[in-house]
Amino acid sequence: MASKHYFYVLHCKDNTFYAGYTTDPTRRLNEHNEGIGAKYTRLAKRRPLTMIHQEDFETRSEATKAEAAFKKLTRKQKESYLKRQRDVI
Repeated sequence: MASKHYFYVLHCKDNTFYAGYTTDPTRRLNEHNEGIGAKYTRLAKRRPLTMIHQEDFETRSEATKAEAAFKKLTRKQKESYLKRQRDVI
């Protein structure tokens, strides 16, 4: 069975967003909250983090492209994107 690839967005305690890639969103969220995830989320002021968005893709390439595109958006554009995604579900 092929694994899924995920682009995800976390909401940090300091009201910032963190976007990333993983094959296991639950494990990755736990790593971030334990302070062993990305450098950005290791700071105590950013934890705890909440998973607010995830999209699954067939390939790592698709997921990392979605992550890169999200990271290029302004804060306002990120908020609009996340709102549109929630409205679709």
